[in-house]
Amino acid sequence: MTAKKAARNEEIRAWQRMLSGRRLDLLDPSPLDIEIGDIAHGLARVARWNGQTLGAHIFSVAQHTLLVETVLRHEIPRVDQRVRLAALLHDAPEYVIGDMISPFKAVLDGHYKAVEKRLLGAIHIRFGLPPVLPDDITQAIKAADRGAAYLEATELAGFSASEARRLFGKDPGLSDSVRRDYLTPWTAARAEKQFLERFGAVFA
Repeated sequence: MTAKKAARNEEIRAWQRMLSGRRLDLLDPSPLDIEIGDIAHGLARVARWNGQTLGAHIFSVAQHTLLVETVLRHEIPRVDQRVRLAALLHDAPEYVIGDMISPFKAVLDGHYKAVEKRLLGAIHIRFGLPPVLPDDITQAIKAADRGAAYLEATELAGFSASEARRLFGKDPGLSDSVRRDYLTPWTAARAEKQFLERFGAVFA
């Protein structure tokens, strides 16, 4: 890289400094610059549904990923531990780029998706997963994600059951006690702590 190009890249600054001290390049993310503490801290402070949810606290992406992993275990009781890890990390790029609602992603066309895909591939490598998951695993996680979205939409975001079914599919049928816990927005500190605890349980 020439000095002129390096200076231009520095001026554009496509990287973010994390609290761990890591500097993550969005254009060329390195697995070596990814720390689970940064992911947990960031996701616990990113709001789902652009913050348009009921409750004293935001419903964070960290809490959402825990709900998705719970729905996945409910739907596939003997699911492999590595698949559970992939489910927990499925929205991990949002610790850097935020949670952009689907309608706005559509407005941006493929640009957001390209950045998200690069980040997720680097995150997967960092934690021992393939950069691109097999299609059957991807589909299982997407199904659990839709189930979680149905619950969030109807319990927190003001959607009717019929509208949620049309957009996200069926209610995954979690028990009332699990629904009450996972659909009561937590503080950022609790969401971060529980995300890290679950990560520790599935990453071995």
